[in-house]
Amino acid sequence: MPNTTPLDIPSLLRRIPLFSELSEADIQLVARYTRERQVARGEVLFQRGDLPHGFYFVVSGQVKLAFSSSQGTEKVVEIIGPMQSFGEAVMFMNHPYPVFAEALSETVLVHVGQAVVSELIDQDSTFARKLLAGMAIRLHGLIQDVETYSLRSSTQRVIGYLLQVADNDAPCEIALPTSKQVIASRLNLTPETLSRIFHDLSNAGLITVQGKRVSLHDPVRLSRYNA
Repeated sequence: MPNTTPLDIPSLLRRIPLFSELSEADIQLVARYTRERQVARGEVLFQRGDLPHGFYFVVSGQVKLAFSSSQGTEKVVEIIGPMQSFGEAVMFMNHPYPVFAEALSETVLVHVGQAVVSELIDQDSTFARKLLAGMAIRLHGLIQDVETYSLRSSTQRVIGYLLQVADNDAPCEIALPTSKQVIASRLNLTPETLSRIFHDLSNAGLITVQGKRVSLHDPVRLSRYNA
């Protein structure tokens, strides 16, 4: 069910790292150019080729950034979760979006207009440096992804993903944040390969898979596993 309670936009903006050091007056200014959006699972925020007019910040839910090939296959570039933003870099390039954005679940976002961000850049060099730092971190993460896909085996990619979600060295149970098909695409695998790796890790006594719940019996041993 959609949330009928309006968001406290100014309080939310203060939680966005990019805006954390803005004055109260500047927060109120940004709030005037910020709009809440509630989208259903499967709803598309923008299509590849659309022109950007600002950037998005996820309050709750998940959004996938992906593109489709001419053969109809889909490649997930990134999965954006709560308290993460996306679209800043494309906003300043004045280029169309290179990907499409689709909600993976019921999602609440805010959209910050381009005009107010440009105004803040013009008046505050500190703000501009923070914006550049944030985009550099995103770029570094994408480079790490390319390195992972190029140098790690399929099994190592899956193990790395599970350990990242768990973020815990002790035995634990995790809930996969999205479908196995989306996770496979994110890891540059086919769904069949992901299922085979889960099966192999289960046979090795390292994990147990029940639907979207995965028990990690020994994360330390799992991290050392080499198929």
